[in-house]
Amino acid sequence: MNEVLKQKNAKLVRKLLLIAAAMFGFGYALVPLYDVLCDITGLNGKVASLAVKEVIYPVDKSREITVEFITSLNEATPMVFSAETKKLKIHPGEYYTVNFYAENKTDKVMKAQAIPSISPGLAAEYFKKTECFCFTEQTFKAREGKTMPVRFVVNPDLPKQYKTITLAYTFFDNTKPE
Repeated sequence: MNEVLKQKNAKLVRKLLLIAAAMFGFGYALVPLYDVLCDITGLNGKVASLAVKEVIYPVDKSREITVEFITSLNEATPMVFSAETKKLKIHPGEYYTVNFYAENKTDKVMKAQAIPSISPGLAAEYFKKTECFCFTEQTFKAREGKTMPVRFVVNPDLPKQYKTITLAYTFFDNTKPE
């Protein structure tokens, strides 16, 4: 009887270890799977992190879209960060430039990266940036402030149901600890 119990316990331990390993593997693969899902479906408003070439689009003067600009800081980022314009009425196909201001509030050199997102997520494929401070890591000297432009166009093929697009940036401190 004691030997049967040992065999059952050993079998249970093997099953539990296998389940734990499978859960770890699934957790490890979740981020790449999520990225693929977002790429396929257009969910999550992921924005291309490379500049696109300026293309001449027909300007649709009959449509007006509101583009909202939201800025935030990661809780550990000692900066000031804001958009000079909070909302802009635009015509699809026309290029616009909006300036953002960021300032290092520390007495040390800081490296920071802005991560963009667009809402609604399906509008991200129609929002094209030709210039953006978010494409590269920014270096700020101690107490330095910068005005940084974003140049963009909304492709006129954007479905008519979209009346408002929100472009949000979050700045993260990437400074390596000394």
